[in-house]
Amino acid sequence: MNSPTEHSGRSYAEVYRESVDRPEGFWLTAAEAVEWETPPTRALDDSAAPMYRWFPGAVLNTCFNALDRHVRDGHGDRAALIYDSAMIPAASRTYTYAQLLDEVSRFAGVLTSQGVAVGDRVIIYMPMIPEAAIAMLACARIGAVHSVVFGGFAAKELATRIDDACPVVLVTASGGLEPGRTVEYLPMVEKAMELSDTPPHTVIVKDREQIPGSAADYQGSTSAWFDWDALIADASPVQPVPVAATDPLYILYTSGTTGKPKGVIRDNGGHAVALTWSMHNIYDIGPGDVWWTASDVGWVVGHSYIVYGPLLAGATSVLYEGKPVGTPDAGAFWRVLSDHRVSALFTAPTAIRAIRKADPDAQEITKYDISSLKALFAAGERLDPDTYAWATKVLDRPVVDHWWQTETGWAICANLRGLEPLPLKAGSPTVPVPGYRVEVLDGHGDAVPAGTEGSIVIALPLPPGTLTGIWHDPERYVTSYLAAFAGYYLTGDSGYVDEDGYVFVLGRSDDVINVAGHRLSTGSIEAVVAGHAAVAECAVVGIRDELKGQRPSGYVVLKAGVDIDPETLRSDLVSMVRDQIGPVATFRDVTVVAALPKTRSGKILRKTMRQIVDHEEYTVPSTIEDVAVLEALKKQLRG
Repeated sequence: MNSPTEHSGRSYAEVYRESVDRPEGFWLTAAEAVEWETPPTRALDDSAAPMYRWFPGAVLNTCFNALDRHVRDGHGDRAALIYDSAMIPAASRTYTYAQLLDEVSRFAGVLTSQGVAVGDRVIIYMPMIPEAAIAMLACARIGAVHSVVFGGFAAKELATRIDDACPVVLVTASGGLEPGRTVEYLPMVEKAMELSDTPPHTVIVKDREQIPGSAADYQGSTSAWFDWDALIADASPVQPVPVAATDPLYILYTSGTTGKPKGVIRDNGGHAVALTWSMHNIYDIGPGDVWWTASDVGWVVGHSYIVYGPLLAGATSVLYEGKPVGTPDAGAFWRVLSDHRVSALFTAPTAIRAIRKADPDAQEITKYDISSLKALFAAGERLDPDTYAWATKVLDRPVVDHWWQTETGWAICANLRGLEPLPLKAGSPTVPVPGYRVEVLDGHGDAVPAGTEGSIVIALPLPPGTLTGIWHDPERYVTSYLAAFAGYYLTGDSGYVDEDGYVFVLGRSDDVINVAGHRLSTGSIEAVVAGHAAVAECAVVGIRDELKGQRPSGYVVLKAGVDIDPETLRSDLVSMVRDQIGPVATFRDVTVVAALPKTRSGKILRKTMRQIVDHEEYTVPSTIEDVAVLEALKKQLRG
């Protein structure tokens, strides 16, 4: 493995300054850690700004960089992927780099035999099984563009993505496993094909014996249905196909405000360079380390840090099918850390809060040896200071918040553990990552003083690895992200930068409420509420108030085994908010709920909660984890 991403003991400040002052040289040096068919001679193409492109004229193959080169260099026996299923323990297995390369190259042969060519799209609608990663890498191998749709999405949502991406092949499985139930995918696939105007000509099904349904049940439909195992048994392996660095690697759909999902485009070259750089410099992970991202391949975190990032770095990646609690208990994560000698764990704060709720005294962790763990990384939802403090105490390891988005593909702000670990501050993802010029602006587009809240933006151009546009909709890319402030990408988050240069992300800009003319962040109030000893997790939303316009209303989930009088809890929380934020918050509403509605990636559905409380019409989000939680909340709040 080349090591140009190692900065020879230089400080974060030096490296960051170089990335800002001399980005061309900085990213060409970083690109030396990637193996190219045609190396780049320049980093940035700004000829069509604001539609920037990275490493024009360069040619590579992402799959070759993730697999082939490690095998070629003598590391074929190193573990590449560990599949750990809490749902079917007997199914767990480890793939070496050589074994994974064999599986990927043969499935690439399957796709080629089905007519998939460079630039064609392939929808992957899979549970958390190795075949999901294999299908992604196989697409990358032949220059096809994959679009992973979270397994279990409803037929209508799947059909919408099919019609936007226009895939030639759809890869799926008979279903997914959840605690106490199974989710059959094939009826949803069939319905989505019926709803679609552009159904793929081929469906490939990985049969799981625990779930009924197979490709054989759907013969005679307009599309041809095939069994994964039957096809791959006869497949010939294919070699990687070189593609332009600027060619798309994948499309990943993220929810849009209009209801139509936005297809974020990720390129091959910038993506490979950025993720390779990030694994060493942000996460301090390299060859031989065991890395576990407890997410799903359907989300951007799964793309970047279950599949591509760790394999590009030559590390071992854990792919976990299970939950933080309930499979079978709140010790599930600690068991995985112990069994596989995990070096670093990356998960969402909501997973940590779920563990804390079920096991507030952390009794389960005492059953396992987690001495291999160097750090816990959190992203996806604001890491409130109380959860940060609990996890730090329980793990006795650095708990590292970092902040990024589906659109960016990797961290905007982080504590760079492989470059220069900086002091951690509760509530902050630390500092901007090299390449990201983060600023905070007021409503007029002017920079605000340190400590002053405003809109967090990133000066253009965005660094490599970030989105290069919206699939078949460049105008929407501009209107969604670039139109608010000239020369800047709008993150949609509000926050501030303190005197030390640390960034504090307080929440989505629409989570800032106006109370009698005072702008308050619901995230700040949540941080106070979450600090109460009885509270496992919470959400604060702004609801209508005839006198003040809006007022904050709190919804809390109690820790397991806690028994507290609701009025006592309300009084405590009102006093805490008054003391820490001030009377201006006018915080007085506290409701204890059994659970908070969330997306499958762990984000709390605050907007939907507000709509319920304000008796507004609302649409159940397609990404919801458990619709029963929302229904119970509606019944409780509306009567």
